[in-house]
Amino acid sequence: MRDLLVGIEICIRPANSPCLHNVPHCKRNALSMKVVMNARNADHLRGRQLLVERTIPGGSMSETKRNSKYQGLRSGTSPSPARRVRYAIVGLGYISQVAVLPAFQHARENSELVALVSGDATKRAQLAKKYHVTKTYSYEQFPECLESGLIDAVYIALPNNMHRAYTEGAARAGIHVLCEKPMAVTEQECDAMIEATSRANVQLMIAYRLHFEQGNLAAMTAVRDGQIGEPRIFRSGFCQQVTAGNSRLQDELGGGPLYDIGVYCINAARYLFRAEPEEVFAYSATREQDQRFNQIDEMTAALLRFPDDRLATFTCSFGAADRSTYEVIGTKGVVKMDPAYEMVGDLKSEITVEGRTQKATYKKRDQFGPELVYFSKCILENTEPEPGGKEGLADVRIIRALLESQETNRPVRIPPVGEVTRPTEDQEIHKPPVGKPHLVKAAAPSK
Repeated sequence: MRDLLVGIEICIRPANSPCLHNVPHCKRNALSMKVVMNARNADHLRGRQLLVERTIPGGSMSETKRNSKYQGLRSGTSPSPARRVRYAIVGLGYISQVAVLPAFQHARENSELVALVSGDATKRAQLAKKYHVTKTYSYEQFPECLESGLIDAVYIALPNNMHRAYTEGAARAGIHVLCEKPMAVTEQECDAMIEATSRANVQLMIAYRLHFEQGNLAAMTAVRDGQIGEPRIFRSGFCQQVTAGNSRLQDELGGGPLYDIGVYCINAARYLFRAEPEEVFAYSATREQDQRFNQIDEMTAALLRFPDDRLATFTCSFGAADRSTYEVIGTKGVVKMDPAYEMVGDLKSEITVEGRTQKATYKKRDQFGPELVYFSKCILENTEPEPGGKEGLADVRIIRALLESQETNRPVRIPPVGEVTRPTEDQEIHKPPVGKPHLVKAAAPSK
């Protein structure tokens, strides 16, 4: 069955706070962690509500962490060259198995896989054996993982509506967070994640893998440096045939094409134009006879107005043939990526100016190892990552505005998000491709 978690609430407060007044064993100088999970079948269990309470003695969590021997990972002190950030992978679905877990072989310089968190015992056992991991936890044991002293960071690879709760719980425990995109389902959730990690003085990075990929960074540089003149138009298409029953088709989990693949088109338009849209409009369309789309739209077509009268358009679909492309049309030429967003396989670019075309192929590579290496470097050197929480928030704000436009059939203005750090070509990290792994109770989302 599907690898999905449908509810978790994590709360860590002083034991004498009102929310814990019914917990008799909590004492004055302790913290109590309550994890409530509604979980379904397979990796996230089914039809049960789980309540786990843990008591951590010795004052506040921040005081405990400050006295920890791992404090240097947060303080920005100069680490030894061999120092590694220790990760727990939370969620063992498709993306974790096909990309994240294999990527650790290319991140050994500063990253180490030490724990797995999953509601599926078979996954825990088989994947732990395969990757030589000695510590595994069920979701109900997640507090134990956070308290263990064995991890410095988590990679959150769960359904979109779970990102906030797990991020907040990790942050309160002093654990750094690398979270899959989209960052969350709403702007409010994104704000809460940013605030929680900032308050806890831990790093938060959103897993935009293309911010470290050579082809997309080269396209960005070509546009920024004026090779095609003034950029005027961005247009993109990202489509796939999502299989029936996949969690991406469930609205309650934050599913739908805008969240899952539209976010790539939005992010690309933003980093290629190096600006934020001021107004958006969207149409959705769904074939009623296709039962896959009982909860979500089949596809969305979007129009984004950027400053200086620039326009971006894209269509994302869960019910069309595979397509992954964009182009930026300027006053003198065109930059095109096709494929543009693929996780595996070659990416190809074309730059055409005054009738002359330069083509480049960026061979298949590991796109997740670079994320791990970069984020671990940020933790060890105490520097803020790009892409951080504000980058994730910017995309979610646009997604929410597009969904509102679909419902109201009107354009929606987007308030300024403030200064956003853009990716640069210096972020490119090349790692060789990983092999195709054997999947354990997981499947690709598309046909």
